[in-house]
Amino acid sequence: MDGVRLIARYLGPYRRDFLVAALCVAVETSLELVIPMLMANVVDDGILAQNLDAVVTNGGLMVVLAFVSLALGFLYARFSARAAMGLGARLREAEYAHVQEFSFANIDDFDSSSLVTRLTTDVTVIQNALVSGTRPLVRGPVILVMGLVFAAVMSAELAVVFFVVMPALAVAMFLVVRRVGPLYRVLQGAMDQLNDALQEDLAAIRVIKAYVREGHVAERFAAVNGRLASTATRTFRTAVLNTPIFQGTMYVTCVAILWFGGQMIIAGTLQVGTFTGFMSYVLQIVNSLMMISNVFLLLARAVTSIERVGEVLGEEPTIVSPEGAVTEVRDGSVEFDHVSFKYAADAQKNVLEDVCLSFAPGSTVGVLGGTGSGKSTLVQLVARLYDATAGTVRVGGRDVRDYDLAALRDAVGVVLQKNVLFSGTVRENLAWGDADATDEQMLEACRLARADEFLDRIGGLDGDLGQGGAGVSGGQKQRLCIARALLKHPRVLIFDDSTSAVDMATDAAIRESLAGLAGVTKIVIAQRVASVMDADQIVVLDDGRVHACGTHEELLASDDIYREIYESQIGSGISGEVA
Repeated sequence: MDGVRLIARYLGPYRRDFLVAALCVAVETSLELVIPMLMANVVDDGILAQNLDAVVTNGGLMVVLAFVSLALGFLYARFSARAAMGLGARLREAEYAHVQEFSFANIDDFDSSSLVTRLTTDVTVIQNALVSGTRPLVRGPVILVMGLVFAAVMSAELAVVFFVVMPALAVAMFLVVRRVGPLYRVLQGAMDQLNDALQEDLAAIRVIKAYVREGHVAERFAAVNGRLASTATRTFRTAVLNTPIFQGTMYVTCVAILWFGGQMIIAGTLQVGTFTGFMSYVLQIVNSLMMISNVFLLLARAVTSIERVGEVLGEEPTIVSPEGAVTEVRDGSVEFDHVSFKYAADAQKNVLEDVCLSFAPGSTVGVLGGTGSGKSTLVQLVARLYDATAGTVRVGGRDVRDYDLAALRDAVGVVLQKNVLFSGTVRENLAWGDADATDEQMLEACRLARADEFLDRIGGLDGDLGQGGAGVSGGQKQRLCIARALLKHPRVLIFDDSTSAVDMATDAAIRESLAGLAGVTKIVIAQRVASVMDADQIVVLDDGRVHACGTHEELLASDDIYREIYESQIGSGISGEVA
């Protein structure tokens, strides 16, 4: 029932097309069912009685009904196709729009490959069910009910055969559908796994070739593809059982009716024309049962896809803007008040534990720590990409949960650890920071991020970056991402290890440029001490806790972890003193 409501909701303006299509099928089927009765009249009242007028009259009506049915069939095809394509487009738009509202926690609940399948394959299954299933879904019951009525009117004795056969067919159909229904969900899950393997292998194609692992990934893909093939074989092998069952039943029914009907004709209790018309109803009724069986199998798969689409549309975003939300961030101050966080509610240990920090507006803060110490998690709480499990994160003196999400994230610029550029030109990518930015503003942002050094070599602002920024190096990609964030003119600017791919001289030049940004709080996560040693405040994280906090000189004198990092990098030549 939830699936029916979902389809009815997203049909929207296409409900009329769907209803007209269903009405066309119902009328077309009703007209077709009159034709066997007219045919019986042609034989009994026309040919056998040698009445030419009866032949012409009934034959003419048959021709008219056939043409009207043909016209209704064309109308059904037009309206059903429009309804199905419209439904598919609306479902995809709704899913995509809803995914945009997801928090990082919501996205963690779905594999990206599964979301792709739910937006494409599952919607296509629903579309096909609407186009291919509406006609038999309406036509089958109409033919079955009206055919049984007309057949009983023509010969009640012969109609008894149907009432003996139909319960057995109903039981067989129920067993097949009950068995195949759950297999369709397994099949769609196998499709998710195939998409996941494809997505991962195509994204990592350069690594695969660099390590000469084409054979390994080919074997892995073959295994996933084989599981999909075996699942599909098992599913459809069960689904097609209805065909031999119904064909066998049809042959048995026809033989039984021919036997009893022949006996009745010999006995003189049944006319040849009536028997001919009755046999037409026999074929139509059996075909209607086949249609009902096939449409149930089609709907069984569609229901699985509807449930999967409904799971996406029914996912409640864990982070939303509150009522009466604050729409302006006063300044760039940041405060962590006894903040703890874990990604899953049932996780045994917090990623961050009782963090208490305060960053003054306009200051520069460095964050250091080992792998897994919670550095990236810490700054993601500032932009409310996740919500703190306990405690309060404040920006501009207000709890981040009090802000309108768009206003907060406009005020907090984040250059994430995984740099992402989109297919298109440099200009189109920078416009993500400010869609109304002028060329001068974009060039200034590139200058501050030191992206101007290579801009001319890639074609300037109109240079094509290739798919996913494949046309630029890792360091160039980082600098363009920094320029994009600068165009937001944020109150708080977060760099999550965003200069790891640039050389020391470029890193220093970028830090020098950013130091001139007045009124912007800069939070820099780095692996190199040189990237943060000039910061107003340096935070050292260890296993999700604040281990130490202070300036470079203070930490060098008092903190063992910071001193160890500093000395190891200076000693190994990774970093050096800044002149």
